[in-house]
Amino acid sequence: MNNQYLLDHLRVIPDFPKKGIQFRDVTTLFKDAECMKIMLDEMYELYKDKGITKIVGVESRGFVMAAALAGRLGCGVVLARKPGKLPATVIKESFSKEYGVDTVEIHMDSINENDVVLIHDDLLATGGTAKATYKLVQHFKPKKVYMNFIIEITDEGLHGRDLFKDIDLTTLVVV
Repeated sequence: MNNQYLLDHLRVIPDFPKKGIQFRDVTTLFKDAECMKIMLDEMYELYKDKGITKIVGVESRGFVMAAALAGRLGCGVVLARKPGKLPATVIKESFSKEYGVDTVEIHMDSINENDVVLIHDDLLATGGTAKATYKLVQHFKPKKVYMNFIIEITDEGLHGRDLFKDIDLTTLVVV
């Protein structure tokens, strides 16, 4: 899709959170009303006919568009959070990121086998967070799983998409 307006409003912060990382800051997209409209409209068009019943938003920037799209699609939102943030019984998955190790958790009662799930996060780079979230969602054996990201990074030799060859995966912007 690579909407030029989105690309023009995406902030890049060099050497964050460590030297050599070019951090793509989606908060500049969230604060611009036209960017929000473009992203929501594009995501709605992608998923309006897929029967989505739950959107899993990945902490924390994934929550923004997950909630907005869920409102438009008329479905529920499930939060994939860092450890210790969810109050009920959870399942968890640890993973390696380009700059460390992390864990994501989902409530045990959040998804069932009748759900059609969209996993949404702001960014696909190495795919570690997405793969861990996908594994958590698969635990529930939903009917179907889709994945969506605002940004996919390929210009730094990152190939996160390669982890998901059999999954319907879309991105709004590829850099």
